[in-house]
Amino acid sequence: MQRLVLPVIITAFTFTTAAAGPLNINPPGGAPSGAGSPADGALVQRVQSPGPNLGGGFLELLFRGPGNSDAASRYEPRLPFQRQPMEPAEQDPSGRQYTVNPRYQKQVVNYDGKERGGTVIINTNERLLYLIQDDGTAIRYGIGVGRPGFTWAGVREVTRKREWPDWTPPPEMLKRRPDLPRHMEGGPENPLGARAMYLGSTLYRIHGSNEPWTIGTAVSSGCIRMRNEDVIDLYERVRVGTRVVVI
Repeated sequence: MQRLVLPVIITAFTFTTAAAGPLNINPPGGAPSGAGSPADGALVQRVQSPGPNLGGGFLELLFRGPGNSDAASRYEPRLPFQRQPMEPAEQDPSGRQYTVNPRYQKQVVNYDGKERGGTVIINTNERLLYLIQDDGTAIRYGIGVGRPGFTWAGVREVTRKREWPDWTPPPEMLKRRPDLPRHMEGGPENPLGARAMYLGSTLYRIHGSNEPWTIGTAVSSGCIRMRNEDVIDLYERVRVGTRVVVI
């Protein structure tokens, strides 16, 4: 009895689906109500040559496989928008990916303080450096600052400027970190980065960094670090003798 019932069911199902014709997703004259247009991002239309009419339903699924019907080949669903990262992604020379917080990107802001144009103001708590302009504005850069116990405040001057500076860790640092090299030539791997501006007779500098993902943090031994592209820009704008106010 079971051998007779199965062929009858398959024959009846095949006849029914073949008579019904292929499935029509869109009614004549446009897209289905509420589906949205391609401009809305609801559907993307793909133009392909039509395949053989297999009657839709079970036979089409059997011979073409799931997802390969005319409807599936003509239309491909997608999200109505593509989510973008909140912060632009960058890549450092070693290949490490990181993101830049918009707060720490270079930008022009209003300034109504008392410092004259050309002065550099470093706000340690904000992790921001301001170069005061003569028109009531300031160019603002994101910075990294000294970790707890290594922050400082005061007024200094830029006494030297160097491109791709060498780095010689001071004895105090070597005592804390005996693993550090005694001297390192300037270059992309140098912790001082692309430029350095030395502050008075202190060991502190405003310099670039080969760790740009640390901008906005407190990890240094007291120096002010910047992204290389930002320190190059600042380097071109300041001169020896520039007043630097650290608060």
